[in-house]
Amino acid sequence: MQTQATNIDFQFKLHHSIDEIDETQWRALAVGAGPFLQYQWLKSLQNSGCTDGQTGWQTAHWSAWVNDKLVMVVPGYLKTHSYGEYVFDHSWANAYHQHHLEYYPKWIAAIPFTPVTGPRLLKAEHLTANDTAALINHINHWASTQGYSSCHWLFCPPASQQDFQALGLASRYSVQFQWANRGYSSFDDFLSRLTSRKRRSIRKTRQRFVNAPEITIERLHGDALRREDMAFFVHCYQDTYLKRSGHTGYLTPAFFTQIYDNCREQLMLVKASFQDAPVAAALFLYDENGLYGRYWGCLQDIDELHFECCYFQGIDFAIEQGLPLFNPGTQGEHKILRGFEPVFCVSHHKMHDPRFHQAVADFLQQEKPAIEDYFNQARDVLPFNADYIKEFVTPTSQDEAIKAPENPNTEK
Repeated sequence: MQTQATNIDFQFKLHHSIDEIDETQWRALAVGAGPFLQYQWLKSLQNSGCTDGQTGWQTAHWSAWVNDKLVMVVPGYLKTHSYGEYVFDHSWANAYHQHHLEYYPKWIAAIPFTPVTGPRLLKAEHLTANDTAALINHINHWASTQGYSSCHWLFCPPASQQDFQALGLASRYSVQFQWANRGYSSFDDFLSRLTSRKRRSIRKTRQRFVNAPEITIERLHGDALRREDMAFFVHCYQDTYLKRSGHTGYLTPAFFTQIYDNCREQLMLVKASFQDAPVAAALFLYDENGLYGRYWGCLQDIDELHFECCYFQGIDFAIEQGLPLFNPGTQGEHKILRGFEPVFCVSHHKMHDPRFHQAVADFLQQEKPAIEDYFNQARDVLPFNADYIKEFVTPTSQDEAIKAPENPNTEK
């Protein structure tokens, strides 16, 4: 990316409420950007109290206008902690504290509580890299002059690495596990690409639920997804969080009600019942770009029911709908043996104190080989047969992996 000045006279605006931005113009920029960049998703987070400033998330979106026309927008937040981000910078905050400096608040470009890779700067098609650089530089300058410690762009498309580095940001990698649809016609077709041992293991696991008369599993979406189904899911979600963490979760019942009302065409719910009584539910989002497993809750512990509802039902649905990928959520090496492959995620960071920025950049450079080793170790234990490995599993380093096409159906 060249960083010379743009010849467009932009008007940059900061918004502490998404209601200040015209929804129609936002939607035009967000076409194809995924469900989490859509106006109503972010508005639901704000208006349900999840990002109202009382939770440590304060809406701070940025926009760029030309003659009253919205041409760029960045969903952003001021943070007074580092929870709900999934790019862990607590050690950086501690370093600031040890030097008697304030790390919070900081500004982030991110989707709250959602570690899914996607664009973080939506722009009109005619704009150039220089134009986007102008907005990024403006945000960095604003944050610095306001006394905020840093700017962070979380879970960006890997191809953005060079653009952000050219602007002086440091890149950090992590690894997630993602299922790729290789044009499968059925779940059995997918299983045929696994080793015989792993194929038998998954079939045996699924038979416990598919053939068990006391267990019923439903996939609900569209008109089949009812308001009472969402209410049951919220009950499961809150109960599970309460047992594990002592609170009822980051997301409020009002948020789930609002996304049901405003985003129902992008929701899919897996509901499990035992002896005709609902006991568990998993909530997914989807669009033409993929399926995204987000939230899970259960009222009764049933061995391996989580894997069936959150992973195998998602794979079934992705095949049924012809979706190119399935992102089941962050973390978890246990996903590997169920057919999920390692993928690199990348975030970009700018500390406004040059001393700390250099220290962070050095740390990230030192961290990079360990992340790459982890990626390769995960790749080496994939459960696929030799033909699949030869055809699809080729990247051996971060630099090679981030150049691979993001849509798995284009790799052949």
